[in-house]
Amino acid sequence: MEIKKEILEEINNNYNQNIENRTVRCALVNNKIRDIMRNKEREGKLLFNFSLNVDTLNVVNQKNSNNSFIYAGCNVLREAICKKYNLEDFEISQNFIAFYDKLEKCNYIMENLIELKDRDIDDRERYHILTRGLKDGGQWELFANIVNKYGMVPKTVMSDTYQSSNPDEMNHLLSRKLRQFNARILTNKDNLEFLKSLYLDDIYRILADCYGVPPKYFDFEYTDKDKKYHIIKDITPLEFYLEYTDIDVNDYVCVINAPTQDKPVNRTYTVKYLGNVIEGNRVLYLNLAIDDLKKLVIKQLQAKETVFLGCDWKKVIDEGDGVFDDRSFNYYDTFKTDFFMTKEEMLSNYESSINHDVVITGVNLDDGVPTKWKIENSWGEQVGNKGYFVASDSWFDKYVYQAVINKKYLSKEQLDELEIEPVELKPWDPMGTLA
Repeated sequence: MEIKKEILEEINNNYNQNIENRTVRCALVNNKIRDIMRNKEREGKLLFNFSLNVDTLNVVNQKNSNNSFIYAGCNVLREAICKKYNLEDFEISQNFIAFYDKLEKCNYIMENLIELKDRDIDDRERYHILTRGLKDGGQWELFANIVNKYGMVPKTVMSDTYQSSNPDEMNHLLSRKLRQFNARILTNKDNLEFLKSLYLDDIYRILADCYGVPPKYFDFEYTDKDKKYHIIKDITPLEFYLEYTDIDVNDYVCVINAPTQDKPVNRTYTVKYLGNVIEGNRVLYLNLAIDDLKKLVIKQLQAKETVFLGCDWKKVIDEGDGVFDDRSFNYYDTFKTDFFMTKEEMLSNYESSINHDVVITGVNLDDGVPTKWKIENSWGEQVGNKGYFVASDSWFDKYVYQAVINKKYLSKEQLDELEIEPVELKPWDPMGTLA
């Protein structure tokens, strides 16, 4: 039904007759919505104090890249390196991992497009792959796949470039090459592996021009906390990971909380066409109730181990104060309308999904019950508490979707479930988003 003139006139009169609307309008035309709705009375409940706290390093800065999964993964691994070598601070090269992630993703996408070459031109799966193109983000398994295959290097060996910190234009060009590849295979289906090798050559050249050439060998040179100089010469990136890091990325599993009808809890899931390394591990999720997920996070923190966490950061955040809290923003009092949706409704209606990865480094427990969480972010020290954030437990319930947990903390029943063939979700499932 159309909006008739008399209906619009009635709506307009109702709005103008309410003095509160004029007051709100005066505030909102000159300020951010989030600033107006911020409930400062909540600040006293979210002080930066935690009963369980893991000492961690200074925060890093991902700048304009959207590779939070790489930054969060590196933040977990670097803690072990610092502890082992008595370092004051240390940073793994996110650029090195991003280079190979992009290269492998391009190969993965081309393989998928070859698989779908005989489908109808408007096939939905191919449409999904082509419209998504090449993205920065990923999941824990994508990070682990790159580390397993290529290893890692210190940031001093392969530092950031302008393009690695601002990759949008390069991503667009690589996505265009992938769509061009699809156009070519639809018109000529012969010698596709040879054609793909030509495209890989172009893709490598673009990445090397933008990110630099990854080293094959390097020297691990450092000064420890006792001011002693050390150098380990001529090691490969894979040797650095396998021999100089005490963490095995394969010991971890993604535990999720996705309370939708198509995902019963205590079952495992994977997502079709979500990956990077063809021969690598596929994405594997163990879906648990939120309280069971929290228990595993707390158990890992109690062992003084940080936790890789996937969340929706775009909701209810105050970057300046460093707060994630759904109760700190009062939408109803401002707009006099209800915006509430359950977590299931938000997932099923594409209102929310994993779009950022962080590291949990602490929690406040009151009689064993969590009340707030300490978050190590990757947005630099200029935001929050020198880059660290505090998150309310209610925010955790609503907007945390994934935690990466060492398998040794899982119950026997949970471990047994990992051995069962996972349910394959469709490529466009909300749990298939990249962070």
